[in-house]
Amino acid sequence: MGLDFEAIKAAAEAKKDDMSAFLRTMIKCPSESCEEKEVVECINAEMEKLGFDKVEIDGLGNIIGWMGEGDKVIAIDSHVDTVGIGNRDNWESDPYEGYETDDIIYGRGASDQEGGLASAVYAARIMKDMDLIPKGYKLMIVGSVQEEDCDGMCWQYIVNKDKIRPEFVISTEPTDGGVYRGQRGRMEIRVDVKGISCHGSAPERGDNAIYKMADIINDIRALNNNGCDDSTQIRGLVKMLDPKYNPDHYEDARFLGRGTCTVSQIYFTSPSRCAVADSCSISVDRRMTAGETFESCLEEVRDLPSVKKYGEDVEVSMYMYDRPSWTGEVYETESYFPTWINKEEDAHVRALVEAHKALFGEKRIGSPSAMHLREGRPLTDKWTFSTNGVAIQGRFGIPCVGFGPGAESQAHAPNEITWKQDLVTCAAVYVAALNLYDPSAMTECP
Repeated sequence: MGLDFEAIKAAAEAKKDDMSAFLRTMIKCPSESCEEKEVVECINAEMEKLGFDKVEIDGLGNIIGWMGEGDKVIAIDSHVDTVGIGNRDNWESDPYEGYETDDIIYGRGASDQEGGLASAVYAARIMKDMDLIPKGYKLMIVGSVQEEDCDGMCWQYIVNKDKIRPEFVISTEPTDGGVYRGQRGRMEIRVDVKGISCHGSAPERGDNAIYKMADIINDIRALNNNGCDDSTQIRGLVKMLDPKYNPDHYEDARFLGRGTCTVSQIYFTSPSRCAVADSCSISVDRRMTAGETFESCLEEVRDLPSVKKYGEDVEVSMYMYDRPSWTGEVYETESYFPTWINKEEDAHVRALVEAHKALFGEKRIGSPSAMHLREGRPLTDKWTFSTNGVAIQGRFGIPCVGFGPGAESQAHAPNEITWKQDLVTCAAVYVAALNLYDPSAMTECP
């Protein structure tokens, strides 16, 4: 017997007020990375109230709710940490009040991305109530921590420490009403330059590290901005869209978008304001498209003319992350977040697309005030920013696909909102998709 899609929609609509109230409660718990304890306790209480079969908090502080009794696992992931609020003067109201109107919920974390957890938690309850947990499976609803600090590290912990490996994962990061099948990766590069200090009245006696770094910064800008003609000394990152330079992955690169690099931070040391700087360091935000790896990105910087010019005075490396979680646990990892992508025909992607089409049609939907962000865009697309998929699929090859309430443009912005109707839409799609998923059609992820 086929799924009753109208019944699924009605069940999700009936939970709209409960999901909205739950999201507002989460927003009222400030939860920047490594400070998620209060919101995790809030989620724990909600899962227990809803009768989850098991609720646990792992050593890192991720909260995991289980529903069902099968041996195989399907997971729905939502990170519960947020960025800070920035300049409070840019907010029109208290970012931790979580006020609501008939249409929206306001506050830090509304779109990015506690709304996704509200939809996921209630989707699990709906599946339990309607006897729609797929036979042989149990649902794993994850409220993951520290994503904003180090995306995917939480899932490294889940796979490597908790020893849990789902069959596939739905990410509830905001997707503007679309089904997202991949994203560019990223990494955090550090460049250190050595110099020799001297008195500023006679700078020729020293070796100014800032001047050396200025040359390197110009070359990094050229790496981002230049084309890739053979005559170009520093071929730009756009080259990965060309089959000549990226024969195996250029089509995926064209879908995901070209890689980018930009200098994001700069530091120096000097004995005083009247001395030549004896060291200079920069951070480089590097976004990677298909076909790029952390090794290739590091070598690109090491091969820049200015880096070669200054030889042993320059060190190019990758940052490490080792900040303690709210539980005090430290999981050290490289600041490397691999690109990942799926084909539209992959079984887990197709399950969400077919669920959306059966429930709501072939076009993105949303509240009227959200549709300016969605009209004219394909239903199946990709994220601009990074998600926990960098570990789930990027590191571990566990199939991942995205569908979540809210808008990418709301992420990290003042006056952040999400739309109540998105909570309903996503909960319904999760219920239907997990029942349309055909494991026999799964293929190995790249």
